[in-house]
Amino acid sequence: MRRYGDPVRPDQKYRPRPGVYAVLLDGNEVLTTYQAEPVPEFQLPGGGIDPGEHPIPALHREVFEETGWKIAVTRRLGAYRRFTYMPDYDKWAEKICTIYLARPILRLGPPSEPGHSAVWMTVTQALDQITNTGDRAFLFQALRHQPR
Repeated sequence: MRRYGDPVRPDQKYRPRPGVYAVLLDGNEVLTTYQAEPVPEFQLPGGGIDPGEHPIPALHREVFEETGWKIAVTRRLGAYRRFTYMPDYDKWAEKICTIYLARPILRLGPPSEPGHSAVWMTVTQALDQITNTGDRAFLFQALRHQPR
């Protein structure tokens, strides 16, 4: 599985953290989430899979929490991993990120996740603004396979 982001620190113990994320396209726009803390950044909506939770319901839950949108999952695009410190959990994690292509269906309300806001931007803006290199790579991959 391809790795993105910072190199593995040999002196650090990492705990596996599976997660699911969505590329949410609507024409030439993509729905992202802006997370204000701990570091302000634009991301693909998604997050961790709780123990015993299936990935697809986790994706629906996470996207709703971070954007307020109901989605329809189209297909799995792939997965990558990254090794990082998660300050919200005070742990070092090997994040195993599975990315899905999905469509935003209906805005049900504002994000319920504190510090998150839903932000629509053009795909060009998203490729520039999303800070996670793995997320950007999968957004680019999804765009290559979209009908013109």
